Amino acid sequence: MTIQRDTRKLLRTGLAIFGCGALSALLTITSFGGIGRQGPHTNMGWVALMIAMGCLPMGVLTLALAIAKLIGDRRKT
Repeated sequence: MTIQRDTRKLLRTGLAIFGCGALSALLTITSFGGIGRQGPHTNMGWVALMIAMGCLPMGVLTLALAIAKLIGDRRKT
């Protein structure tokens, strides 16, 4: 089975957005000073946390859309 171009693009975009969010969350915890009770300890930690908070939900939603489209495409053929 071949994946349609638009489905492949959705999957690739969703993975890229989710990966960016996961990487920034990991960097917030490890490289940018960690997270305490009142949030990250450094300015870069706050920036990385904001990126993670934006990218993780958007990446999950994009991946969910791509998976739903993939299932729909499989049912058509």
